[in-house]
Amino acid sequence: MTTRRNFLKNSALTSAALVANPYILTSTANAAQVQDTDLTIAAIGVGGSRGRYSRGGEVSRQAAKFGKMIAVCDVDERHNAEFNADRMFGGKLKEYVDYRKLIDTERPDIVVIGTNDHWHVPIATYALRAGCDVYCEKPLTLTIDEGKEICKVVKETGKVFQVGTQQRTEMGKRFLKAVAMIQEGYVGDNVTAQLAIGGAPGEGPFPTSKVPEKLNWDFWVGPARAADYSLERRKFFRWYMEYSGGKMTDWGAHHIDIAQWAIGMDKTGPTSISGTGQFGNVVPEGFDWVAFFEGKAELENGYNAATKFSVNLTFENGSALNVHDKYVSEDGDTTFPNGILFEGSQGRLFVNRGKLTGKPVEDLTESDNKKLEDAVAKLYKDKPITSHMQNFFECVKDRSEPISDVYSHHRTMTSCHMCNIALMVGEDLKWDPVKEVFIGNEMANQLMSRPSRSKYLGSPA
Repeated sequence: MTTRRNFLKNSALTSAALVANPYILTSTANAAQVQDTDLTIAAIGVGGSRGRYSRGGEVSRQAAKFGKMIAVCDVDERHNAEFNADRMFGGKLKEYVDYRKLIDTERPDIVVIGTNDHWHVPIATYALRAGCDVYCEKPLTLTIDEGKEICKVVKETGKVFQVGTQQRTEMGKRFLKAVAMIQEGYVGDNVTAQLAIGGAPGEGPFPTSKVPEKLNWDFWVGPARAADYSLERRKFFRWYMEYSGGKMTDWGAHHIDIAQWAIGMDKTGPTSISGTGQFGNVVPEGFDWVAFFEGKAELENGYNAATKFSVNLTFENGSALNVHDKYVSEDGDTTFPNGILFEGSQGRLFVNRGKLTGKPVEDLTESDNKKLEDAVAKLYKDKPITSHMQNFFECVKDRSEPISDVYSHHRTMTSCHMCNIALMVGEDLKWDPVKEVFIGNEMANQLMSRPSRSKYLGSPA
């Protein structure tokens, strides 16, 4: 059995071997070298054949390579059974529908959360206060105030928290190199970024239907306002503002994160927000979103997230991020559906999950690349660049901060939510990044939080 002491010894040797070349990616194939079977893991929200997203199951299986998976929890019992039947587990996991019962009964060391988005913070908060370290898929928060709360709880508990924004680690390290190039001045000063993150569908209304057997639908809805079941509401929850934030919090959680990191604003936030957009076709013009979330206004059952948008975020250092569903330059010569275009006084570069291009990239010398290797190592907090999950488990061992820390992700999600709020309010907004409040706009401040049904919430036993 691999003990905690042996793990630390092996980790130290691995780190020493990688110091000379921090760009080496430690594969999850090496998971056996860092596995600690004393660490118990529980998976909460795993997806399956009746859903749309199964990322929770994927990351939970990744986590199982580093410790001992003991339990699974999903409000759909069929999904529990499917996950448990995986050959990794052979039906030996304990199955739960209620995350509270799992945590209170099993007391796992680590919880992996892959539920629908509006459940992330309630479950994570419960797990942290029960003594668990947490890996949680993005987007972490449904509202700005949820971000403030989860940061507070992580700080109070001292637990390790990794957010599943893998662009900070994986994807061929293209984003890491892009961030390093921006911070090292390879595109010059006065950097702006054009982000394309795609638009959401806007169809609806849809009919409601009978709840499938073995799905606890009311628990699925949880803290959100009560709603009847429909296939679209369940499978495509990201296009419902009750449970997520459309593409703003989907791809925005990735690209806004990288852009704010690159311009050095990942620990603070913008000072002004402005833009235009439109929502799904069930949303009337001038709709009162505050009343909707309070249960005082209704929408037909249809996708209600923003379908098209162009929103500008301006920061105190003069940088600006422009968030589009699709980017098209004023002259029409540059267009892309997904990615980040950084522009500065000395050039521009483009990055997405498939490529890193631009003249500043083409002009890099051997000396430049060595300098950038050192800059990337610093960005990665002087740890070996590993898979995202391995980084989390290494931080669990040495109690250090993971690469996707909760504090910078809160600031990312704040910007994502502010884009949506600006569209909901229909006005330009001013923001105080220190006090974390909107200046002079009460409706915008009201949209920083949501009323919650408390039926499925609580505190650890």
